[in-house]
Amino acid sequence: MEILDNIEKTGSINQTAKMMKMSYKAVWSKIKTTEKHLNTVIVHTDRKEGSRLSREGKELLEKYRRLKKECLSADDKLFHRIFE
Repeated sequence: MEILDNIEKTGSINQTAKMMKMSYKAVWSKIKTTEKHLNTVIVHTDRKEGSRLSREGKELLEKYRRLKKECLSADDKLFHRIFE
């Protein structure tokens, strides 16, 4: 999620790698592994225009955001049920 979020913000895999203190190769590898697993392109790259999320990449990022939100909500409910 963080990789996709940072690519969306910066438009750059290189900047994303620097922000995350990862190598470019590591970020690129995670993107390619995810694309292979999902059998779709999630990041478009262009030397002049930089990097951007594909429609599928944007959908995947939105699903990650929704999952995080729902997990935090469930966690809060469970915490209150146990400790109150």
